[in-house]
Amino acid sequence: MKVLIIEDNAEVVEAVSLCLQIRWPDADISFAYGGLTGVQMVESQAYDIVILDINLPGIDGFEVLKRIRSFSTVPVIILTVRGWEEDQVEGLELGADDYIVKPFRPRELVSRVNSVLRRVNTAALGVENHTLVRGAIRLLLNTNEVQMKEEKIRLTPTECKVLYALMKNDGQTLSSKILLTEILGREDGNTEIIRTYIRRLRSKLQDSPPSIILNDRGGGYRFVSPK
Repeated sequence: MKVLIIEDNAEVVEAVSLCLQIRWPDADISFAYGGLTGVQMVESQAYDIVILDINLPGIDGFEVLKRIRSFSTVPVIILTVRGWEEDQVEGLELGADDYIVKPFRPRELVSRVNSVLRRVNTAALGVENHTLVRGAIRLLLNTNEVQMKEEKIRLTPTECKVLYALMKNDGQTLSSKILLTEILGREDGNTEIIRTYIRRLRSKLQDSPPSIILNDRGGGYRFVSPK
């Protein structure tokens, strides 16, 4: 396994390297202390996974991720002290595969890396025809668009994943933890970000008052096919 750590704190680099080497003794680990250097290394070499900090000298981690995603689909896990919901949403929307807030537990880091590596070769949404239809709504998975009647509405990749999970389970209540699993492949994490995505989806679908994505008791959400 070939790993790149983009982090300006030498102690964190050492700690992350040690965690990965204990689990994967043959891991080939490189590091970059600056964001621009990290982007250049991803451009010039093939990595299996990138561990990325946000607070970097020069360009920050969000800009690094944006540039990496312009030419590469390499799995990226953000590892940062910035635990605000807005930052987590931004990181996921820019294409991060997971988001870990420092200080981290070694077992948690290894588990997250393992989880990302397991699902990296799986189709993002696990469907073949890339289209899901429920009532008057058609979800176009390969373009991250939803079509209602003749109108096409652009979604972000994460919004598309959330809506897909709801539509796939039409009429069933899904908890925030289940929806979080659709985004990150695990149910432990900040479920508050699901509320943000539901609010954004309702706005784009003009679902006010809600008749398509309903709140159920206990904090779950249920999709109802519009006629």
